[in-house]
Formats: sequence, structure tokens, C-alpha cells
Amino acid sequence: MILYPAIDLKDGQCVRLLRGEMSAATVFGDDPAAQAAKFVAAGCDWLHLVDLNGAFAGSPVNDAAVEAILARVKVPCQLGGGIRDMATIEMWLTKGLARVILGTVAVENPDLVTQAARAFPGQVAVGIDARKGFVATKGWATETTVQATNLARRFEDCGVAALIYTDIDRDGAMQGPNIAATEALSRAVSIPVIASGGVSQMSDLLALRDTGTIAGAISGRALYDGAIDLAFALNALKQA
Repeated sequence: MILYPAIDLKDGQCVRLLRGEMSAATVFGDDPAAQAAKFVAAGCDWLHLVDLNGAFAGSPVNDAAVEAILARVKVPCQLGGGIRDMATIEMWLTKGLARVILGTVAVENPDLVTQAARAFPGQVAVGIDARKGFVATKGWATETTVQATNLARRFEDCGVAALIYTDIDRDGAMQGPNIAATEALSRAVSIPVIASGGVSQMSDLLALRDTGTIAGAISGRALYDGAIDLAFALNALKQA
């Protein structure tokens, strides 16, 4: 199981939100590229980036910070937030992103996801952010009546590289991930599922790994707070 350290970008800074609330942001640093380099020095194989402002604006906002990270590190990076048309997808992949994450557009324009996944094999993921099983879009500000599992199945045969499943109520709350819901989603589709939201200690990572079906996990606040030692966690997961 791959561990993805998260760098969430708001106004050019590294932050973590509590349950997706922009007003509940904790700033962890003003040099995202330096933070990325620290994660890479600890041994990570991937980085997970989120343009929080872009998620609300519907277009890239923290592009300078993302580009600085891409220039600083050599590990593959995936990015979500504000990516809602083919031009933006192409722009980010051209700039060196390994994978783009499509969230809001996956609900509003699923045909675009299918088109992009086929045009860029292995480089398009779908972000499924849910409250109580129902998808939320536009930076989690808009709740829908779309069930997470139904949305995931919509992309079963188009070549989507991964599904990033976030339980919004767990995100940033340090209360543990929703393992049951994440495992259920991973068993409902053949697309690799990456867990996000609530990973707060090493036992959370081991529990996700031990499901035997979850391909990856994203952690942010726990790494910044020191609740999880990244180098130790990476080594433990590789040993396992």
C-alpha cells in the first residue's frame, strides 16, 4: 500500500482544513516546495497535492506553488482542485504532473473524465468526496444526491488510474479513517482505491493495509503534527 503525504495549498501556503472548512485552516508552512522536499527526503514515492482555492474557484489558483514543487522534487505528484476541462488537464500533465484528480467534473461532466482517461492512460484519477455516502463537489461546499459507489462504477471501464475516496467528516479531524466505507468501495469496483481523510496514527495505516483491497492512503495533518513519523511509516509498510 502506497502512502501519499498530502500538501494542501491555500493562498500559497501549506495548510490543513478541518472537515473541508476553509475558515478552519491551520497553516503549517509558507514554502510548499520545501515541505515537498522534506517528504521526499523521508523516502516517499508519491506526493498528493490539492489546490484548495482552485477547488472553490473552478480553475487553478495555486499554480505557482505547484510548479515550484514539481521543479524541486522528482517523485511523481498527483493534483486535485480546479481541474475541470481538457485544457487544464493537458496543461498540468505537460508541466510534469504524473496524475490529475478530477472531482467536481466527475459528477457534472462524467463524459470528460472518460475522454481524459482514454486520452491519458494512467494519468487520470477520480476524487470521490462524500458525506454519509453521498458525493459533495465544489470544494465540498455543494452536496449532491449521487452515491459514492454509483459514481465509482460509472468509470469502471474507461481506464481511470485510481479513485481517491475521502470521508469529509473524518478529514483533518484526527479521528481515524472510515475503513468500512473505503473497503466497501474498493470491493465494489476494480479500480484501485486510495483512502483519504482521518488517517491519524500508524494503526490506521496498518488497518487500511490489512483490508487487502486498498491500494493507498493519504495523510496530511498527522505527518505535520508528528503523530505519524513518515520515514518509519514508509519503512513499516514496505516491510509488510
